[in-house]
Parts: sequence; C-alpha cells; structure tokens
Amino acid sequence: MAMQDDVAGENIEKLNENLAKVEQLSQRLIQVLASRNPANPTLNTPSQELFNKAASSYWSEILENPGKMYEQQLEYWGKSVRHFMEAQQLMLRGDGAELEETPNILDGDKRFTNPLWQSHPYFKFIKQQYALNAQAIEDAVAGVDDLDPKEKRRLDYFAHQIIDMMSPTNFLGTNPDALERAVETEGASLVTGLENLIADLEANKGELVVRLADETSFVLGENIATTPGEVVYRNRMMELIQYTPTTDEVHTTPLIIFPPWINKFYILDLKAQNSMIKWLTDQGYTLFVVAWVNPDKSYADVGLDEYIEEGFLTAISEVKAITGEKQVNAVGYCIAGTTLHLTLALLEKRGDKSIKSATFFTALTDFSEQGEFTPFLQDDFIDAIEQEVAQQGLLRSFIMSRTMSFLRSKDLVYQPAVKSYMMGETPPAFDLLYWNGDGANLPGRMTTQYLRGLCQRNEFIEGGFEILGEKLHISDVKVPLMAITCETDHIAAWKDCYRGFQQTGAKDRTFIVSESGHIAGIVNPPSKKKYGHYTNDDLSLAPDDWLEGATFTEGSWWPRWESWLKKRSGKMIPAREPGDSDHPPLAPAPGTYVRVKASEGF
Repeated sequence: MAMQDDVAGENIEKLNENLAKVEQLSQRLIQVLASRNPANPTLNTPSQELFNKAASSYWSEILENPGKMYEQQLEYWGKSVRHFMEAQQLMLRGDGAELEETPNILDGDKRFTNPLWQSHPYFKFIKQQYALNAQAIEDAVAGVDDLDPKEKRRLDYFAHQIIDMMSPTNFLGTNPDALERAVETEGASLVTGLENLIADLEANKGELVVRLADETSFVLGENIATTPGEVVYRNRMMELIQYTPTTDEVHTTPLIIFPPWINKFYILDLKAQNSMIKWLTDQGYTLFVVAWVNPDKSYADVGLDEYIEEGFLTAISEVKAITGEKQVNAVGYCIAGTTLHLTLALLEKRGDKSIKSATFFTALTDFSEQGEFTPFLQDDFIDAIEQEVAQQGLLRSFIMSRTMSFLRSKDLVYQPAVKSYMMGETPPAFDLLYWNGDGANLPGRMTTQYLRGLCQRNEFIEGGFEILGEKLHISDVKVPLMAITCETDHIAAWKDCYRGFQQTGAKDRTFIVSESGHIAGIVNPPSKKKYGHYTNDDLSLAPDDWLEGATFTEGSWWPRWESWLKKRSGKMIPAREPGDSDHPPLAPAPGTYVRVKASEGF
C-alpha cells in the first residue's frame, strides 16, 4: 500500500512539474500574440446580411407553416430531454451500452473511434447530444427556402463550419483520446501540445496556421526537389530552371512548365518516384520550369500584366534564345493554366506563333459556376480582401492557406490541431503536406484583378478581359490543346474546366479526366498504377454525357499525354546541357526563389 502511495505521489509530482512548464510557455504565447498583425476581421465570417436574410426566411416559414416548425422544434426538444434522462439513469448504473444509438449523421466519423464514445455514459451522452444538435442545425438550414441559391450555399457552408467547430473532440474536457494521453504522460502531452501551438503561431507571426507536416524532415535540394538542373535566367518575377538531360538525345522543341504561384513548383518534383519533372527529362525533353518569386510588400502593384509580360512571355523568349528554337510547348497548372490561356489569346492577337501547343492541368477559365469557393467569392469577402491588400500590399499566404484548409476543415484543421495541440504529437514526415504548408503571398493588384475580373465578372468568357492593351476572349485560344482535369477536384471542378475548354477556338483539342483530386490526379506517375483516366473525343456533349460516353483506361494519363506531346515536339537532336554563353548557370535547382518563406514577406 505504501509503494502504491509513493508511485501516485511521484505521478502527481511529475504532473505538477509539467503544469508549471505550461505557465512558462504561456509567457511566450502572450508575446507572440502581442506581435500579431491580424487579417481584416471581415475575412473571418460573412456579412451580417447573410444571417439576417436566413433569419428572416426562417421566421417567414414559421408564420406560414407554424405546425411544421413547431413539430421540428418539439421533436428536437423531446429527443434532447429523453436522451438526458436516459443518460442520467445509465450513469447511475455505470452502464452506457443501452443509450440510444447515435443518428446516422456521425456514422463512420473517424473522430469518434475511441471505444469510450460507445461504452462510457458521459462520452456517449456528449456524442449523442452533439449529433442531435448538428442534425437540428442542418434541418434548420434545409428549411430556409427563399434565399438566392448562392446565399443558400453560403449559409450551408458556414452552418457546417459551426457544426465542425463545436465537435466535442475539439475540446480537452470532452475528448477521451486527449484525456487518456494526458494521464498516461503525466501531463507531458499538454506541455508538448502547447509548445507545438506556440511554434505554429511564431512561424506565422501570431496567426494560427496548423502545421500538417514535420518541417525538420525535409530540405529542399537534398531530399525533396532533387532533380538536377540549373537556374539559367532570373528577373524580379521568376527564376527559369533548365533541367539536366538524362538521355543522349532530346526532342528539338523545348517544353516549359508554368506552375501556380499560389503554391511552389516542387509539387511536380517531390521525390524521384513521383517527380513529373524527372519523368519528362527521362522521356527525352529539354525541360524548363518557372519558379515564381514569393512576393513581399514591394510587389503590391504587380498584376496579371506583369505575370504575363515578365513571367510567361519572358520565359518563352529566353527559352527560345537558349535552345535556338522558334517555338516551345507550354504547360500551365491551376492559376498558371488560366493565365496561359490569357497568354495564348494575347499571342494570337499579336500574330505571335511562339507556342506550338499548350497543356493545362486543372485550369479554370469559365467561372460562371463558383463551386466550393462560392462562400468566398461574394462582395463582402472580396471587399474585405481589397481592404486587406490595400493595407498590407499583398494577400498574405496564411489567409489563402486558411481558406483552402477550411474547405476540408475536419481533415485539414481540427483533427491536425487536436493531434498536435492536445495530444502533443509531432506532425508526420509527409512530403505532400510539407509542400502544402510552404505557401506563397499574392501581390495585391494581381489578387483583385483575378478575383474581380475573372472570378466574379467572368470577363474572359463573357465580354473580354483587358490586359496589356488587348481585350482577350477564350475563343482567341487556337493552338493545339490538351486539358487534364481531376474527377474529385474541389478546387477546379472538372465540369467547370470542361465548360471553359469547350469555348476555346482550337480545332485540335483533347480533354482528359483523371481519377482523384487536384494534386493526386496530376501527380500520378505510371509506376504507381494507381489512378485511371477517362477520354472522349466528342467535346460537343454536356459534361455528364461526355463522362457517360467516355472510355476508361487503367493507370496514369502521363503516357497518353507524352504520346500526344511527342508528335508536337519535332525530331531528336543531341541533348542540351543547361544554359549557354549568354545564360550561365546562376544557381543549382531548385533555385533561390523557392526557398523564400511567405512569412518573410510581411
């Protein structure tokens, strides 16, 4: 008995020591929060007008159909009271097995896998009541009938954000996993969790962006982004990397990849096994990739004009000079694919034939349907972004990162936060998640141009988008085209990409839908034999009809694209080493711009 008392005393002593560390860490927390430069508060929630409209609609429904509304409310109240009484009785008996089963709304939810959610009366009651509350909110939103469809979609989105935020797993006192870990570690998990929280805040100057990967596990150029090459040109907008050939001969027509500047280019070069950059060099292409600058406040007035003039057009000109070729093949990914469309339309207006063919990865041009971004593309949010960039000079990376993450908040916000801050776990050493956290700032002028002119007013489709002295339209895009989209892409939905692609003026067009999403559907090497793809030559069809009539092929689309590209890449010539006498190597790949962290810009 005395030995047990000694052990218990030791455990309590360790617990007290760890809790004392929490007090010390709290001082660091206060310091980092004191230095915070917060985003415009309007970016945290929609305007009050949305909720006012919803409330008005809800009360109108009560007046018009009081019986239905009272029935819903009384059903909710009745279930809650009955559930509370049952839980009390079961707690007195110490048995939770007989408590009414949780509604289907939480079936299969991996947040509630701990056995205590089913066996312990307290936790089972908490889970059941959360499910009832969540269902009640969903029913209330579904009952709002007279809102504009966009407003209804926004209301649904923000209602689900409230549901996800209020999950009992997000709070220490109602999370059995976190409580068990705290007891097992004598409180050390809470100390480590607080250290993780403070480190994440310090990394973003007081803004909370949950770290998804162990950043200490990756070093650019050493175990990530390792394909050999050289920076052969640099200006204020980009570094141009030419990759070292791995074949004795290469196709005469060079290939340039323009990655998105919202993220960094090495998503295409995470590791040798899934690197598109390495794979393309192995297929015998002279490959150039643009590495965009990570802008600071001095780039406030940079717009899409500069991205096209000093980025796209300059890169094309320098590649032609280095290789001695009159034409190049070009690739644009995501926002760079949208901008490549603009560049092609501009070159057509100018009678410039520099681009032989163009390939687009998950590139939107028709924004008439705003998809999952509908909540963030209405005037209240865009107004707030304009105020933010007017004050800061740029759209800071954490704002974009936070927006993207909250589209999948359970998986990309709350569960990682619980594991890191309450469980004290180190994030996994996962290269894709490391890349995802290595974001970029966006210049102020470019941000508002893109959001107002392209996303909101859809000018490239509907009336023409003015840039560099020309009014550009999607129908001006006429070179041979291939578009690769992704079946479950929540950022650039394939049907929306297809609708824009149909409106191009090209006669030679190929459209592919890959299985999986925005990243996995593109970074899909043949060696993995993982995701297949759909093809259909009839681009006159509606999206659903196109897919219904499409041919499915097992495996990656990369070989199909390479076969298409090869026919447009000319004869084989001796391999070219990076640069020339006028373009001496400036730095080894992946270059210097890619190493700049977004937080250094604000």
